[in-house]
Amino acid sequence: MGTENSTGLEISEPFLLQSEKMREVEFEVSEEIPPWKDQITIRGFVASALLGTLFCIITHKLNLTVGIIPSLNVAAGLLGFFFVKSWTGFLSKLGFSITPFTKQENTVIQTCVVACYGLAFNGGFGSYMIAMDEKTYKLIGVDYLGNRAEDVKNPALGWMIGFMFVVSFLGLFSLVPLRKVMVMNYKLTYPSGTATAMLINSFHTNTGAELAGFFFDFSPTYVGCGLICPHIVNCSVLLGAIISWGFLWPFIAMHAGDWYPADLGSNDFKGLYGYKVFIAISLILGDGLYNLIKIIGVTGKEMYKKNTKQNNLPIVNKFQDSESSKLLTEQKKRDETFLKDRIPSWFAASGYVGLAAISTATIPIIFPPLKWYLVLCSYIIAPALAFCNSYGTGLTDWSLTSTYGKIGLFIIASIVGTDGGVIAGLVACGVMMSIVSTAADLMQDFKTGYLTLSSAKSMFVSQLVGTAMGCVIAPLTFWLFWTAFDIGSPDGPYKAPYAVIFREMAILGVEGFSELPKHCLAICYGFFVSALVINLLRDVTPMKISQFIPIPMAMAIPFYIGAYFAIDMFVGTVILFIWERINRKDAEDYAGAVASGLICGDGIWTIPSAILSIFRINPPICMYFGPSLSS
Repeated sequence: MGTENSTGLEISEPFLLQSEKMREVEFEVSEEIPPWKDQITIRGFVASALLGTLFCIITHKLNLTVGIIPSLNVAAGLLGFFFVKSWTGFLSKLGFSITPFTKQENTVIQTCVVACYGLAFNGGFGSYMIAMDEKTYKLIGVDYLGNRAEDVKNPALGWMIGFMFVVSFLGLFSLVPLRKVMVMNYKLTYPSGTATAMLINSFHTNTGAELAGFFFDFSPTYVGCGLICPHIVNCSVLLGAIISWGFLWPFIAMHAGDWYPADLGSNDFKGLYGYKVFIAISLILGDGLYNLIKIIGVTGKEMYKKNTKQNNLPIVNKFQDSESSKLLTEQKKRDETFLKDRIPSWFAASGYVGLAAISTATIPIIFPPLKWYLVLCSYIIAPALAFCNSYGTGLTDWSLTSTYGKIGLFIIASIVGTDGGVIAGLVACGVMMSIVSTAADLMQDFKTGYLTLSSAKSMFVSQLVGTAMGCVIAPLTFWLFWTAFDIGSPDGPYKAPYAVIFREMAILGVEGFSELPKHCLAICYGFFVSALVINLLRDVTPMKISQFIPIPMAMAIPFYIGAYFAIDMFVGTVILFIWERINRKDAEDYAGAVASGLICGDGIWTIPSAILSIFRINPPICMYFGPSLSS
């Protein structure tokens, strides 16, 4: 599951190279493919529930701290293999007769896990959902123009789980009829899905299973993120930290008393804090707008080219050597398997219409400011946006989920106005994010299933089950954080940076820019234009130059939340860089496994840490580093 916070156009190239290596993986034409019902197993769902819980915890932790969510599709496939293989091996030693663990079952587990933990991100637990809560309302300021006490809805398990169920399934039905077009006709790459398929295929060969052996380590999550994110992402984060905390904020602070009152608190939006939030927003919006326009342009161009080629291609009969014949046989086998178990279009269409009707009736009950006709309009245009996002993800691995969500946020907030526009905009953001994201994730997993000879029907069923799991597991694991830690505190480890940003966006949609401190709007314009120019330079300059140009979206993250995590991620990228220079093959084979161990190990520790916090048990020893009294 890639997001615009963690992946970009540069990540597609190594994955594209990996997809070419698919030919090197042993492919047996005579391989027996289990029926779609046999690809779905009880042990698979048990493993999916356990891994889904773990990945939800990891996603919440990243969401509530730095907001960077690396693509964990490969890690889901790897850990699914590791868990089930370990379990079946243990039972075999005890003398039990065990059903063989196939790559199709592995793919179903991976799909289920991705669908489950995807809701921890798309559900807005680190962004639009907690942007509604009282803590965020008070943090922005009770006297802040447009920040009304009426626009507050605190988290509660009941309405969160209900909201997840009524909005999370529509994206799965929106593009199911187009799976053949996207995967087979357009032959979209879906780099993360292709890489996951390559990994799963390699596991189920005699030699490939060696790659699944790794050890968990309780090292920081961000070092693991540094290993799994592209070098340019990590370097962009560090550059953003240097620019903001090394130069920009000290410069603005020098003008305290002139540009803004000097006696304001550290979290007052009329002071330095306002600059931090709104400059970060301007970078995020500039980057998102540019890439949205670009992806739409690329999508239209590619579709036009494909249609032109299909209409004008001459019929050519040419000699095929044995290698070409083998590849064509492999292709035919995959096509037949993918199309064998059909999902009727009428089922997908009726499912979407029925779920849209339920959601249109239910959402206004949970959130009265968002009227039913606005929800209905969102569901009418959502399939078109879901197609654009899925097609763009297939080309570049870049899912613009939150960009589409922000568009919905601004439009609905401005339509509703001052009487509930903030809540309505935030909920509309969630509706849009849920549909476009789950549609892209589903198509990404269809690509994985296509390359691993898995049934499209078993993939769809596992998506439904994984989504149902996520509707329960994601809120429950979030509730663990919410109960145990001070979520949203600017001075704590779980700052929930996007909560403030999303609420401010909703207020901007309603009120405009009247409350910004002096020169803040001008500086924001400058950074907005800079984001557009930097992205343009990345696209027009040669690869040998563009690979060193930073990504504005990644630069924006430390502007608001601080520079502390940038060093950890940079350490990860330095380790990977040195590893690649020493032994590139080992780095390619094992870096993902090491990163998974780092991230999952740290995620596992969150559980006992949260339990200790719930019971108010403090550690016996605590170390603190701060400035000396003399300074």
